[in-house]
Amino acid sequence: MKKLALAAVLTAAATTAFAGNPAPAPVEPVVIVEDTSSSSAGIIVPILAIILLAAAAASD
Repeated sequence: MKKLALAAVLTAAATTAFAGNPAPAPVEPVVIVEDTSSSSAGIIVPILAIILLAAAAASD
């Protein structure tokens, strides 16, 4: 009878050892913020080219 009681106690203790959530803990994603360059840099070169062409045409 003692062996049966011991087996019942060990069985009850073993089942509580595995209790819990089997899914991994959720991990929040890392947010990476990049600095953006201004788009005005793309317009400066064509404007300078037009000014130079106008100056070259006016000097003739």
